[in-house]
Amino acid sequence: MTEPASRAVRPGRPRVLLSAHTRALLGERIAADHFDLLALEDVAPDPAATVDVVFISRDITGRSSKTVHTPMLEACLGVIRRSPQLAWVHTHSAGADRPIYPELRARGVLVSTSSGANAKVVAQTALAALLALSRRFPALMAAQAQRRWAPLVDGPLPRDLAGQTVVLLGWGPIAQTLQPLLAALGLHTVVVRRSGSPAAAGLETVGFERLHSVLPRADWLVLACPLTPQTQGLIDAAALRLLPPGAQLINVARGEVVVEADLIAALQAGMLAGAFLDVFAQEPLPPASPLWALPGVMLTPHAAGHSDGNEARVAHIFLANLHRWQQGLPLQNAVT
Repeated sequence: MTEPASRAVRPGRPRVLLSAHTRALLGERIAADHFDLLALEDVAPDPAATVDVVFISRDITGRSSKTVHTPMLEACLGVIRRSPQLAWVHTHSAGADRPIYPELRARGVLVSTSSGANAKVVAQTALAALLALSRRFPALMAAQAQRRWAPLVDGPLPRDLAGQTVVLLGWGPIAQTLQPLLAALGLHTVVVRRSGSPAAAGLETVGFERLHSVLPRADWLVLACPLTPQTQGLIDAAALRLLPPGAQLINVARGEVVVEADLIAALQAGMLAGAFLDVFAQEPLPPASPLWALPGVMLTPHAAGHSDGNEARVAHIFLANLHRWQQGLPLQNAVT
């Protein structure tokens, strides 16, 4: 029988909360002389158990959204909220826009993310989406579902990608991975980020305040930015109206970066030629959403970053940060 977590803890050692799976996976790589590793499944039922550090791994969040939580995530949040001495929470995700993280920071708790762990995967998804939309895969797949032969030569041919312009919103690990791939296809990239200073040598860059000045040149608008007060609702009706005819949108950022009703209206009016959307204002996307059936639109269920190598990459970031936290050093990907 498992000893209650509150009695199993050895005094003086920081108590680190992990899922049982993650504890089994990482236990041998964490200095046992320095930490007590507690499994969420053991701690959650004990109302007296509190912790100092929490690692919210993918198996804890599971299929949770910002508004709908799995029982395991709810249990984890319960331990977090009843731990007055909690010092640091690390999350497997690249962003920290769930409501719990501002709450923790207001308490003075350090929060760090696993930004970069899935950047290559998300960048590959965005590139695949751009290629699929440019080659009109949504229309071709619709024709396949109807058992209808629909050669591209029967209508206006797809444009060559080389020479087209991508307006890339954000300059984090995803955008930095994606931009060279776009360049290899002959696409010109304009980076839009908080600072208007050049993102890289020779790379056209503007600040968020100048977004509207570059949108009329955008054959592609690719969203790869974090959700912040500055980016929330940034792509609204006014921004969408500035895009040229035939422009297409790819969102692998957060659903709230786009005003979803404005995007739906733009797609229904034919102002956009197509879109790839991996994220939505409400997740899961409600069955009644018009987005499901709009022609030229590809949807995926917030899956752009999922890959079997992510767990190891996230674990590497957490373990490095655990060592840094123990040494009193600044954390990688600390939320500020």
